[in-house]
Amino acid sequence: MSLYAGIDAGTQSLKVVVYDPATRQVIASTSEALALDSRDDGSREQDPGAWVEAMRTCFGRMDVAVRRRIVALAVSGQQHGFVALDADGDVLAPAKLWCDTSTAAECGQIMDAVGGADACIRKAGNPILAGYTASKLPWTRKHRPEAYARLATILLPHDYLNFVLTGRRYCEHGDASGTGWLDVRKREWSTPMLEATDARRDLRECLPPLVAADALFAIDPAEALALGIADTVRVAAGGGDNMMAAWGTGAVSTGRLVMSLGTSGTLFAYSDTPVVSGQGEWAAFCSSSGGWLPLICTMNCTVATESVARLCGFSTRDGDAHIAATEPGADGLTLLPFFNGERTPDLPHARASWHGMDMANTTPAHFYRAAMEGATFSLKYGFDAFVRAGMGFDGIVLTGGGANSAQWRQMVADVFGLPVQVPWQVEGAAFGAALQALWAVRRAAGENVTPAIVCSEHVGLDPARAARPDLRTGEAYAAAYARFLDHLDAVRTDAAPSSSPWQDTARNAA
Repeated sequence: MSLYAGIDAGTQSLKVVVYDPATRQVIASTSEALALDSRDDGSREQDPGAWVEAMRTCFGRMDVAVRRRIVALAVSGQQHGFVALDADGDVLAPAKLWCDTSTAAECGQIMDAVGGADACIRKAGNPILAGYTASKLPWTRKHRPEAYARLATILLPHDYLNFVLTGRRYCEHGDASGTGWLDVRKREWSTPMLEATDARRDLRECLPPLVAADALFAIDPAEALALGIADTVRVAAGGGDNMMAAWGTGAVSTGRLVMSLGTSGTLFAYSDTPVVSGQGEWAAFCSSSGGWLPLICTMNCTVATESVARLCGFSTRDGDAHIAATEPGADGLTLLPFFNGERTPDLPHARASWHGMDMANTTPAHFYRAAMEGATFSLKYGFDAFVRAGMGFDGIVLTGGGANSAQWRQMVADVFGLPVQVPWQVEGAAFGAALQALWAVRRAAGENVTPAIVCSEHVGLDPARAARPDLRTGEAYAAAYARFLDHLDAVRTDAAPSSSPWQDTARNAA
């Protein structure tokens, strides 16, 4: 009779799913839209209080009988956010998000203080890229001095919801990897990176303790009442949205490559050991299941398709018809989809741009196809770095909202030349959070159960949504991808000097 809830606080909405492990069914699912404050300087911010209200709204829409059967829950949250709290636990300022590029200059300042990007990688495993949490601290010191002066605790978005749920401040290693402050090899906060970020204070005093992936905490009775759930509910560690998507797609053991087509696009795979790129070509993150999760992130995925669909006056629900009406390569039209700046490639100040427009390809269908292709090619650019490092994969598991598109599934299969599969539960992050909670409860009960066992029991793939690569279409996409790389090379700036050596290799591979 026990149920498990997963909460996913994303950029555009907060979702809650309730999973019944006995029937292996999601028996309830609700969501609430979230507003995003965007400004011309690259700022992307949200009110943390809106996440709390959205969470309570989602639970309030569920049947009371379902809520009362929940025994544990976990939170998935958008990575890299910066939530500043004072000594009383009150929020001091809007949260700066993963897609915020206003702190790009601070990234360089932190890396310079350590000795450059290479030194960052040697000391902690990752350079400080646009959007990482670390850069938001010196930005706050400069632009919000009152908040900085009263700063007592720094939390990530999922940490903040955990704080609301439990009254306790803690962080787990997967989400902590995205701060830029974690030494991912040692799985501990990095003193050199903290000192490089702010030499004026001991940032360790502001950071929560790190807890294991199978940690469990008691829920705050007052919050349990607000959500309409029992005050005996346990709250698991949770993690970043990509780490929870790894749970929801079964990427908790080696061999499975996952692609998430959400607001951002990601590629990741589980490893039992740290996988660090000496050139910083991917994020060397920890997982939220006790291992590591090398990850490629693009900042513009469904952002691109949704923006172009809105521009052309139709809904993305009608997007597949537009893709079907056009040919691979969009008749020479290419979109560099950097609406939010970009992380892969590392171009935080870049903007979206169209290339190759003529009288034949400037139709809504061509624009939409170019947007989907551009988002996919950006992920292919990151994938090529995995391949150059010797990683090999037999297929791709898709998750996120974009996985609902049959045309996008086929495009991924053709562009990457790999078979594509989709789990029954497309919203992998919320579902993954529920599975982590289930695993933690079973561990607490004395079961010697691994994440891989839990996922083998509960993560299934939908054969009706599988796609296999088409060689002829793949050749057409290869030509379009080479064109994408040419246009990318033409607009590159000094903002990404570390990327330059990769470009010729990627083009030759295409």
